[in-house]
Amino acid sequence: MTIDFNKNNDGLVPAIIQDSTTKNVLMLGYMNQEAYNKTIETKQVTFFSRTKNRLWTKGEESGNVLELVDIKNDCDNDSLLILVHPKGPTCHTGSDTCWNETNTSNFGFLSTLESVISERVANKDTQKSYVASLFSKGINKVAQKVGEEAVETVIEAMDNNDELFLYESADLLFHYLILLQAKGFTLKDIEAELIMRQK
Repeated sequence: MTIDFNKNNDGLVPAIIQDSTTKNVLMLGYMNQEAYNKTIETKQVTFFSRTKNRLWTKGEESGNVLELVDIKNDCDNDSLLILVHPKGPTCHTGSDTCWNETNTSNFGFLSTLESVISERVANKDTQKSYVASLFSKGINKVAQKVGEEAVETVIEAMDNNDELFLYESADLLFHYLILLQAKGFTLKDIEAELIMRQK
């Protein structure tokens, strides 16, 4: 990997730290050649501290180290994206990130949909909300609906109409998210189970 440490005449390049699992950005630091070499050698992220004017391994005092997973160089060879497994909070304030955010997985629109389902269940407006109405009928009815949608998805999978297959797949996933909440779980619990099974 070619890194241009001399582009800014200070021998430093910015190093963006990203959780390799959640993909959340945790912090920004700076590396010189020596910090980069030590990071590669020890597999723990080391920066050059501009305030202390020395090498600084993240977590050297707190124990909240950043275990190296991978390093990527940008197109101009003057900034790094470093993928890590954080051991504890990253920020010196005790926050998960230096932007005071919680470092948890986000599944894009599916996470938004989970929140909408949760809100509609909490509001209990069975007259206006299909989700609240289905939820109020109990776990057996929710599970039955998932079963129905699963059968319809399988039927469409064996047909040649991709549009109907996607439609039924969306119905299945939507109702499965309702079932998860009815059982007290979320997609994060499913993610954790799948990660545990990974070999």
